[in-house]
Amino acid sequence: MSIIAEFSVKSDDLALNHALTAAPQMVDEIEQVVATMEDRLMPYFWVSGGNHAKFEEAFQDDESVKNIVRIDEIEKAKLYRGEWTENVETIIYAYVELGATILQAIGKAEEWELRMRFDSQDALSEFQEYCSENGISYELNSIQEQEQPMASAQYDLTPKQRETLVTALEAGYYEVPRAVTMRELADQMGVAQQTLSNRFRAAHNNLITSTLTISHPNEDEDEE
Repeated sequence: MSIIAEFSVKSDDLALNHALTAAPQMVDEIEQVVATMEDRLMPYFWVSGGNHAKFEEAFQDDESVKNIVRIDEIEKAKLYRGEWTENVETIIYAYVELGATILQAIGKAEEWELRMRFDSQDALSEFQEYCSENGISYELNSIQEQEQPMASAQYDLTPKQRETLVTALEAGYYEVPRAVTMRELADQMGVAQQTLSNRFRAAHNNLITSTLTISHPNEDEDEE
């Protein structure tokens, strides 16, 4: 069974430390990582939350990245493509050698938060051993087996929350006009209407936070 692990890495041990330190209000979120034939990594990353001009000026002198190109701009966020050059040995090893997948990577002035999926516990152990042998420090925040579909895990949905949203969609709850009321949907799922309402609230909170913002929920949501 695959393993999802969450790590914290100091920004000066990973990429874009110079740029993020120069513009400390900026937040960098990796959207996609492409590996080249030369085992180089080309990240696509969104930057938002602060002084873009200062950030762009700083990353011209940031030795961890080169060949940066602005791809898109939406509201107050900008999408860039670049090539990592330094301090990314751990990511290259995990991505290229172990076949790990970067599910989420959020960088701030102080640290990067990484969520990665490994094919097995052995692969995760090998990654940890590599870090130990090479003097790479990190903080392992959580480990969990992937017991639910990838979409649920990636968007912080519990199995019950995913079931609620999918069942509501299939029953026509989101249609206009609605094909089913919340009470009818609750009866169909065999739960109280208040329980269903709580599931909707928690599921919508987690889904919106994971897709439209770059922070995690501030409170533990009821899994019901």
